Order: sequence, then structure tokens, then C-alpha cells
Amino acid sequence: MAEQLKGMKIAILAIGGFEQVELTEPKKALEEAGATTEVISPKNGEIQGWKFKESGDMVKVNKTLDEAQPDDYDALVLPGGIINPDRPRMEPKAVNFVKEFAQSGKPVAAICHDPWILVDGNFITTSRKTDDIPAFTHKIIEMVADKRQQMRAVS
Repeated sequence: MAEQLKGMKIAILAIGGFEQVELTEPKKALEEAGATTEVISPKNGEIQGWKFKESGDMVKVNKTLDEAQPDDYDALVLPGGIINPDRPRMEPKAVNFVKEFAQSGKPVAAICHDPWILVDGNFITTSRKTDDIPAFTHKIIEMVADKRQQMRAVS
């Protein structure tokens, strides 16, 4: 499984207030499967995670929404929480970023409350809560690998 996503690049769209394990665990699993991940947010620097009801760790932002282009990524992950999902849906650049992914047919995965920002698409998967993270991350890896196979078949 360590090489399953080698060469694939995954965007993780988050704004401060995300549930920490809903970002860090999928990120870790994707990287262990060989993918490169980048945290995308409206502003540079770091964003604050939450550990349920307590402040969590700071996570480094790799690119801002102004710098990131959906065409540069093979999939999109939207970590949930209570605060994080409400912010992106109020941010036009975030909505457009997600919309471009959904329209491209690339895999989009959202957990917890983050389906609020989703638009219809062929490769969307969602998850209910943090207890689902192992199955959720397995499904993300499966979707990205399947999309890779489809693209190879077309080439």
C-alpha cells in the first residue's frame, strides 16, 4: 500500500477550527500510501486544530487559495469539525475550489460536517464522524487509485 498513490498530489482544504484527527489521520494515511499532500487555506501560516472541545495543534498551510489550482491536484480532502465546515462555505474562493474539483470528476472526500460545502460529482465520498476515519481514509485511497487507473486507461 506504500506505493499505491505514488506520484499523486492531494489537496486538503481547511480553515482554522477543523477537527484535528480529521485532517491529520487522512493526511498521514495518504502520505503512507505514497501521495504528496498539501494543506490549502485562505491565508498563509498555520491554522488551529481542535481536539473535540479543546484547542489542538497548529498545522502548517502549504498554499493559499490564491496560490492553489485544482488542476494541480488529483483529489481533495475536506476535514470536518464544527467550526471548519462553516467557514469555507462562506469563502467564495473555497467554494469555487471545491466546485472545480467536483466538476472535474476528481475524487472529493469530506468528513463530519464538511459535506455542507459539496456540490454534486461522480467521485465524492463522505463520512459521519471521527470513528469512521480508518474506513474513510481507506476509501479515499481507493478512489484516488481508481481514478488513476481510469486516467491511464484513457491515455
